[in-house]
Amino acid sequence: MHRTSAKDQLFAAPIEKMGDFTFDAHVAEVFPDMIQRSVPGYSNIISAIGMLAKRFATADSNLYDLGCSLGAATLSMRRNIEVDNCHIIAVDNSSAMVERCQRHIQNYRADTKVTVIEADIRDISIENASVVVLNFTLQFLNPDDRERLLAKIYQGLNPGGILILSEKFTFADETSNELLIDLHHDFKRANGYSELEISQKRSALENVMRPDSTQTHHQRFARLGFSHSETWFQCFNFGSMFAIK
Repeated sequence: MHRTSAKDQLFAAPIEKMGDFTFDAHVAEVFPDMIQRSVPGYSNIISAIGMLAKRFATADSNLYDLGCSLGAATLSMRRNIEVDNCHIIAVDNSSAMVERCQRHIQNYRADTKVTVIEADIRDISIENASVVVLNFTLQFLNPDDRERLLAKIYQGLNPGGILILSEKFTFADETSNELLIDLHHDFKRANGYSELEISQKRSALENVMRPDSTQTHHQRFARLGFSHSETWFQCFNFGSMFAIK
């Protein structure tokens, strides 16, 4: 039986000195509530990660969940894999997230082996991979590090392997970009967030989350050698893509 997560009220009261957003124990405690109320289509993306893993996982290969947080994508893959001797490697640099992720993995019994690692995803070796997931992770890396990480993923993917990348997007047309931002804020208001919460969280994130455009992502995939890429899901300025080697 899963314990209901605490309600996200981290930005409900005025914060005198706003620091940068960090994935600490406070965030980990409310993360399921935060993500469901903040990211449109999140549950659809998690479900589809499992569907894609079912299609692309090959026997005796590794699957990676880079920036695994509490393990939602890891568990979705694990529930759907139907081939033998797969190993899921879940990585996060937040000790609070890793601790809770390990707990969730232990509570769900399945044949597929899962290893949860506390580390910087930029330091992880990618080897013999059939599936790699970056679920709202790349946007938190320094822009200079993104192509290097994706190049390493490409090299570590087996032929026919898939990268699943979920991100917040920006758009070149300013009017469209602002409208999609406003619609996202409407989504958060509809889920019970106040104007203060929306404003303070946006301030906390502005230095640590720098999204790319969909065009930038697809151009990068092509430059690195991926044969196919597509945006398979989008709701407002959030979405998910795949790239196939």
